[in-house]
Amino acid sequence: MKLLGTKSQRFLPSSLRSSILGTCLVIVACVASTNLSLRPAHAQSSSQVSHAPTGWILAGSRPANYETGVDRAAVNNGQPSAFLRSTVSNISGFGTLMQSINAADYAGKRVRLRAWVKSQDVVDWAGVWMRVDKGTTPVAFDNMQSRPIKGSESWKMCDVVLDVPQDATGISFGILLSGTGEAWMNDVTFEVVGDSVPVSAERTKVPKLPDHPANLKFSE
Repeated sequence: MKLLGTKSQRFLPSSLRSSILGTCLVIVACVASTNLSLRPAHAQSSSQVSHAPTGWILAGSRPANYETGVDRAAVNNGQPSAFLRSTVSNISGFGTLMQSINAADYAGKRVRLRAWVKSQDVVDWAGVWMRVDKGTTPVAFDNMQSRPIKGSESWKMCDVVLDVPQDATGISFGILLSGTGEAWMNDVTFEVVGDSVPVSAERTKVPKLPDHPANLKFSE
């Protein structure tokens, strides 16, 4: 009332003061209720940190349509999980939580990527993946598309096993989500295995190129 220049409360009848106070309380309650109702449906809980875990990146054909981070409430084997979740209702493309490493220490060896994965409302598919590159050319690849994770599934172990050629230069791996839904990855291991462990996909064959041009005059 001092800020409004009113000298004293006694000029306001008690009934009017009560009415004003009641109105203010109603307005405050309405504002609070409105703010609560406007919270996003996918608001982060205190157990989730929405940014890529250290050493990992969010990539893919539509990375802007996904979010990722650590979910400390989704515990398996005593470990927190990484999540990958769509943020829009319709996606034509995929997102992936991934990392890439130098292949030098694994050249000529067989490696296995193993992770526990669970999913929720995956409309298209999800999977653990690994790719071995020679320069910019993939020479081995498996993304579990032949054995996809769909819908809502509880924790299960997923393996991807590939051979790393002697001349390989890089290895990339992670989890991908095609379309909408959410997937969690937990307790990841990356290790060298023996020949008794079968590869999960055939080595990609680099096509042999011809030595000379052919049919330049279109006579055949």
